[in-house]
Amino acid sequence: MTAQLKDPAVAAFVAAVNAGDRDAFFAVLTDDATMSDDGSERDLAAWTDKEIFSSAGRMEVDRVSPDGHTLEVTYSNSTWGSMRTRWTFTVTGDRISRFETGQA
Repeated sequence: MTAQLKDPAVAAFVAAVNAGDRDAFFAVLTDDATMSDDGSERDLAAWTDKEIFSSAGRMEVDRVSPDGHTLEVTYSNSTWGSMRTRWTFTVTGDRISRFETGQA
């Protein structure tokens, strides 16, 4: 469903996650990007390594907000299986400066 993604940075983020492409993932983020998971601030590099890259994370986009910056996703990885999650992105210029995720 990534064709429905309206913001190019968000589309690149989803594509990088689904491809397991760490370089493309970090290229779409600002150098000072931050993130939270279920309302708790996380170390971005450690969290993404554990929850995305070392556990084959995948995002199946189910819904996109009108502004294109909030997604409802069926997220799956080899650690937790499949779960419904919400992802909200702050886009600065053409890159993501912050994302927040958690159970939907």
